[in-house]
Amino acid sequence: MNGQRIPPRIAPSLLSADPLRIWEGLQSLAGEYDWIHLDIMDGHFVPNLSYGPALLKALRSALPEAVLDVHLMVEPPENFIDSFLRWKPDYLVVHQEATPHLHRVLQAIREGGSRPGVALNPGTCVEALDPILPFVDLVLVMSVNPGFGGQAFIPEVLSKTRTLCQRRAARGLGFLVEMDGGIGLSNVEEVVRSGCDVIVAGNAIFGEADPALTARLLRKKAREAGSGE
Repeated sequence: MNGQRIPPRIAPSLLSADPLRIWEGLQSLAGEYDWIHLDIMDGHFVPNLSYGPALLKALRSALPEAVLDVHLMVEPPENFIDSFLRWKPDYLVVHQEATPHLHRVLQAIREGGSRPGVALNPGTCVEALDPILPFVDLVLVMSVNPGFGGQAFIPEVLSKTRTLCQRRAARGLGFLVEMDGGIGLSNVEEVVRSGCDVIVAGNAIFGEADPALTARLLRKKAREAGSGE
């Protein structure tokens, strides 16, 4: 990540798509996305249940070239990762707060053929990640408390992205910084200027009458902010 910054990626979150029309929801984007974000919730680590590996399997079969970004909000993640690694997500992200054996889990993800990522809840300090930053390809900063879509953005977490970017540069590391929760057209520029490389958006895209137009505008704003325009 040294040198010129990559253009920010837009990753629509399927948690906000109509669960009876997920494929139609993806088609409604008309290709105006970079990644696809899939939230997996166990009703234990977070107070909600969502999808399982069957949806990842279907997505990988239907979209073999898509970048699939799977966020496991489960505890303990070591009991779940094999079920998802089987279907080859590009990124498999686990929570720092969900396991005392984080390095072991990240190592298993990489050995399983996916890029390991780690997520932080709003109340968790960036310093908790210092020992494992060399072992991840993605750090996901939660800008809402995980578990439900449609929550209000917590602006205080932006200091975490700035700190992560400083640590990345100082240590010559290459992980991407992702943010998820309450991001839309009104704040995406601020989020990108704070150092985020990947923007997850759910309700801001799928809650609009024209998801493709909204995703296109979101990407335009993000890339303008990322290039300093």
